[in-house]
Amino acid sequence: MKLHKEGTTTIVTASIIFVAINILNYKFVSGTLAKEIILVVTGAFLLFLTSFFRSPRRKATRYDGAIVAPADGTVVVIEETDEPEVLKTRCLQVSIFMSVTNVHINWYPVSGVVKFCKHHNGKFQAAWLPKSSTENERSSILIERPNGQQILIRQVAGALARRIVTYAEEGKKVRQSDQMGFIKFGSRVDMYLPLGTKIDATMKQSVVGSQTIIGWLN
Repeated sequence: MKLHKEGTTTIVTASIIFVAINILNYKFVSGTLAKEIILVVTGAFLLFLTSFFRSPRRKATRYDGAIVAPADGTVVVIEETDEPEVLKTRCLQVSIFMSVTNVHINWYPVSGVVKFCKHHNGKFQAAWLPKSSTENERSSILIERPNGQQILIRQVAGALARRIVTYAEEGKKVRQSDQMGFIKFGSRVDMYLPLGTKIDATMKQSVVGSQTIIGWLN
């Protein structure tokens, strides 16, 4: 299994701690059962971290006019809303919640030029709460397509997520389904789309980042 580069430091550190704990475990803990429990618990935690930072091989989905899922997870929002921070207009919001078991890589849903990219400091509330989109730690990426349409993508931290990584840079051309960033642990990704966008996805649908088509732009 290939591991994502964002997990290298975490996994190496966790591996060192795992070895150190189990050296002490076998030196100082009495009783075979206690030793085995400690070994299993620490091993399970290391396995979880390794699984969390997995980077699966995928053939990118690329269709002009399509909106590809920017993350693995579950669709938790499909609604019209006002976006007050960047677009400052009424949009169609589609949000995907990522649990700790999902792949946490984020992908560009469309191709275009990055017109705006900013990290916002904030809280670390549960990512499924509606107010997390505007109150939590987050990064906003605005992409402009060749026809002038603008799509805002927002990486939102959750209660466990303490680091958002964004590869986007203002003025940079980006390609649909290329990697956009990474969010460590439970979190969500919001998309703000032009009104009139045709949405194929449904509420509670499980989607696969860079694979599932969320909808189509006019």
